[in-house]
Amino acid sequence: MLIFIALILSVVFQLTASIIAVSLIKRTRYNIAWILLSIGFSLMAVQQMSDLLYIFYHLQYSKDASEFSVIRNWTNVLISLLLFVGTIFIKKLFNYTRKMENLAKQNESLVFSAIVKTEENERQMFAKELHDGLAPILSSVKMAFSALNKDIVTESNKQILLKTNFAIDEAIITIKEISNKLSPHILSNFGLERAVKSFLDTVMIKQHAEVDYNSNLGAARFDFNIEAVLYRVVCELITNTLRHSNAQHIVIKLQKENDELCLKYSDDGVGFDVKKLPIKGMGISNIESRVKSINGVFSIVSSPNNGMSVSIQVRL
Repeated sequence: MLIFIALILSVVFQLTASIIAVSLIKRTRYNIAWILLSIGFSLMAVQQMSDLLYIFYHLQYSKDASEFSVIRNWTNVLISLLLFVGTIFIKKLFNYTRKMENLAKQNESLVFSAIVKTEENERQMFAKELHDGLAPILSSVKMAFSALNKDIVTESNKQILLKTNFAIDEAIITIKEISNKLSPHILSNFGLERAVKSFLDTVMIKQHAEVDYNSNLGAARFDFNIEAVLYRVVCELITNTLRHSNAQHIVIKLQKENDELCLKYSDDGVGFDVKKLPIKGMGISNIESRVKSINGVFSIVSSPNNGMSVSIQVRL
C-alpha cells in the first residue's frame, strides 16, 4: 500500500514537472534542447502512470518480481521527486532572468531619457545664446547702418549699403528661425498642441501637400520629456514625408485617451518596404529611440505605393 501511495505522489510530481517544463518553452524562445527535455519529462510521466496502472491491476507478484518491482518503483519515485524539485529551481532561475531583463530595459529607458533631456537642455542653451547673444549684435549693426548718411555716399556705395542692410535683416530672421527650431518657445510656453500647429503653419507654407491635423489636447501640459519627444517625432515625420514620399495628403492625430497620449501619423506617399529599410534609414531608428526613452510603444506600417502610417502610445 505504501509503494502505491508513493507512486501516486511520483506521478503527481512528474506531471507537475512536465507541465512546468512545457510552460517554460516559450521563455526559452523555443530552444530545441529545452523542447527535447520537456518531451522527455512528459514521456517519463506517461511511464510513471503506466507503472501505477500495472501495480493497480496486478497486485500479485512472485517474490523475486515483487522485490525487483519495489526497487524499480522507489527509484522512479526518487527520480520524480528530484525532477520536480529541479524544475522548481529552474523556474526560479527563469524568473530571475526575466527580472534582470526587465531591469536592463528600465535602465536602457533611463539612459535614453537622460540623453533626450540632455539634448533638449543643450538645444535650449544654444538657442538662448543665438537669440540673446548674436541677434542683438546684428541688430546693433543694423542700427549703425541705418544711422549712416546715405546722401554723402556714391550711388554704387548706396547699393552696397542696401544689400548689406538686406543681408543683416536676413541674418537676424535666420537666427530667430534657427533658435526657434532648436528650442521652440511655443512648446515650453503653450504646450504640445500649439507647438505642433505652429510648426505646421511654418513648414507647410511653401509645400503643396495638405495636412489634416486633429488634436484634443488644448492647453494641457505634460512631462517635459514627453512633450519634447513627441514634438521632435512629429517634426521628423513631416520632414521625412516632404523629402522622400511625394505625398499629397498628411493626417496627424494627437489625442489624449484615458491615461495614454496617442500620436497617429499617416501619409499617402510612395511608401517603402519596412523590412528592407536601412537601420538608420529616414531617421526611423532615431524616432524609435526617442519614443523608447519615454516608455512609449512605437509601430510603423508601410509598403511600396501604399503610403506610411505610424502609431505611438505613451502611458501618462
